[in-house]
Amino acid sequence: MALRFGAGVSTADTDYGTVLLDERSGEYWELNPTGSLVVRTLMAGGDEADAVAALTGEFEIEPAQARHDVEALVRQLRTSGLAA
Repeated sequence: MALRFGAGVSTADTDYGTVLLDERSGEYWELNPTGSLVVRTLMAGGDEADAVAALTGEFEIEPAQARHDVEALVRQLRTSGLAA
């Protein structure tokens, strides 16, 4: 399922990944390069399987670990209210 950030969430790419700002609370979230790749893939309309494929294609990571990491990140973003 594609990912969509809420209206009060700003993003900025950095040399080290992506920074998310929850403008409602003032909290910052910092995503490393792997998290950034997952978010970019999902924001572009890809689903979790696409994000897993992107991770395994770009980094040395086993598919099972990539799947776990993608699911955990998506769950955290949704639980925090940053994404729907």
